Amino acid sequence: MLYHLLYPLHEYISWLNLVRYITFRSAMAALTALLISFIVGPRIIAYLRRKQVQETIRTDGPQTHQVKAGTPTMGGLIILCAVIVPTLLWARLDNINTGLILLATAWMGLVGFYDDYLKVMKKKKKGLVARYKMAGQIGLGLVIGAVLLLWPESLSTNFALNMTGTTVPFFKNLLLYFSWLYIPMIIVVITGTSNGVNLTDGLDGLAIGISGIAATAFAVMAYITGHVLFSDYLNIIYLEGAGELTVFCAALAGACLGFLWYNAHPAQVFMGDTGSLAIGGALGTVAVLIKKELLLVIIGGMFVAESLSVLLQVGYFKYTRKRFGEGRRLFLMAPLHHHFELKGWPESQVVIRFWIIQILLVLISLTTFKIR
Repeated sequence: MLYHLLYPLHEYISWLNLVRYITFRSAMAALTALLISFIVGPRIIAYLRRKQVQETIRTDGPQTHQVKAGTPTMGGLIILCAVIVPTLLWARLDNINTGLILLATAWMGLVGFYDDYLKVMKKKKKGLVARYKMAGQIGLGLVIGAVLLLWPESLSTNFALNMTGTTVPFFKNLLLYFSWLYIPMIIVVITGTSNGVNLTDGLDGLAIGISGIAATAFAVMAYITGHVLFSDYLNIIYLEGAGELTVFCAALAGACLGFLWYNAHPAQVFMGDTGSLAIGGALGTVAVLIKKELLLVIIGGMFVAESLSVLLQVGYFKYTRKRFGEGRRLFLMAPLHHHFELKGWPESQVVIRFWIIQILLVLISLTTFKIR
């Protein structure tokens, strides 16, 4: 919004020319997100505590987590405020990517909010029924896919590019075309990423830290993808307008950093599904919009590991129960972070080591731009 208000005035006030630069607006979006987190965070936490919107700790989890009972949840409201407002302020609102990413964030935020509402306020242990949550994720994928296929010219001037194509990591001139599987692929990406962040959100600061690191990586990639010279030099897909996603990713990174202030151990508030589903849906949508769906497996490697640990644990338990009459486990507990907790790692040690691995994965993903 500020771009449309301030940039036309640069002819009279020369320094307002800064507003045209994505780098400037991205930096301001990150700072604005951080500021909003610090302003609304204490107020939202106090409100949640006053209304007794509290986390219920599962009895079958690590016993050390029982002390967290009563901690306010639904703190994802802080994240949503700190992401959506800066994006509206600093991104170009005439860019379709801005509209799509805000839609994805708000859409999954609402699904997560309703899930938290049912669990906390209506005392339904499982919250939103899984099939309805899946319907929300599939619905978002259908909308995003339909827009990309029906209005491809609004997203790229590279008409030689089939919109169903995507970058293949480590290969220079190779594109993978999904054809009629394009929309199902988008659904899988959005669903998998949102659920992956949700499963990772089990320790203080774990999911929000990993998400912030991933958002920073996507900010770099979005900027390069939307820059003619940089994309040409690195021989990657150029998508006109994709650079505006840098503003959103910077806001998301700032919001994650701001929320970490309250979510660091011992956490004052949990993000709940309101935050985890919104962040996951946003990261998955960014990957789709900048044609880095396959690279998401590396950037979101920790989310993948957490999800796989649950799938493997459940699958192996069912297999051994059917074969041997007794269910056995691959891990002491799933998701993966609980396994290391039960092995004796302190919670803060698990979190920091997972952050380190996430940083390494991001560095690997960035090297794929040159190592091809």
